[in-house]
Amino acid sequence: MSTVLRAEKLSKWYGNILGISDINLEVAGGITGLLGPNGAGKSTFLKIAAGQLKPKIGRLTVFGEPVWGNPGLFRRVGFCPEHDSAYNEMSGGAFILLLARLHGFAGAEATERTDKALAAVGLLESRGRAIKAYSFGMRQRLRLASAILHEPEMLLLDEPLRGVDPLWRIRIMQLIKDYGRQGRTVIVSSHILSEIEAMTSEIVLIHQGKIFAKGDIHSIRGLIDSHPHQVSIRCPQPRRLAGQLVAGEFVSGIEFAADGGGLTVRTDQRDRFFSALMPLAAQAGNEITEITSPDDNLQAVFDYLIGK
Repeated sequence: MSTVLRAEKLSKWYGNILGISDINLEVAGGITGLLGPNGAGKSTFLKIAAGQLKPKIGRLTVFGEPVWGNPGLFRRVGFCPEHDSAYNEMSGGAFILLLARLHGFAGAEATERTDKALAAVGLLESRGRAIKAYSFGMRQRLRLASAILHEPEMLLLDEPLRGVDPLWRIRIMQLIKDYGRQGRTVIVSSHILSEIEAMTSEIVLIHQGKIFAKGDIHSIRGLIDSHPHQVSIRCPQPRRLAGQLVAGEFVSGIEFAADGGGLTVRTDQRDRFFSALMPLAAQAGNEITEITSPDDNLQAVFDYLIGK
């Protein structure tokens, strides 16, 4: 696919605070996940791509055109920001209708586009309610409606699932995937790996304002599965379970919880560890009440890669 978005030596800072630094990136059609912990620079990058911020250094083009100071380009781009700036006294329907008119639609077409956008995010029946009465999740969906209202060719979504209830998380993921299948370009940010994994296999990892990995999500998942893991287990007899586990070559260390109610196991062979743990969990005296893996998250991948 041809490149839709191109960033070259892109940098932005706020006084002494770094937003992004020396980013070089090309994005084609389909869905790209922008993954990074909070404060990594995701929002800064998306705001520059949406024309809301001007980079200090470098340039960013969309569809071959510079973004900054190019209002005509915004007809082709939809942006769902992390925070809203809606008029709280207005109803959701009136707000989206206002945006439709600002996009240049009038009369019946403006009304039809408003209804279509609200229906897509499940707010059609709530269109007459004041925005100040909307829940956080409803306001999040209203932001998404404003982004898809004009059916843009490129969609920029900053944490679009944050605060949304489980049912609508699934529906929004499906909406995003539908956009990608239509040949549009979608860049969706999140700090949760599983969210992006459910929508796309193409990801960009960003940390401390820098992009240091780009590619297929399965290769990133492989990094998670191959780096040393910590697995925390809550059980009534942690020392007994530790004695059973330590015999395995896949255990590199064990620490006991201060309250005596559990243990944390370190392993560099995650699959073998869990294969051995499951039969032990079924034995009397090993009544495991909780298993958590604090390393099985995006931050752990960043920590692992940064330390390499």
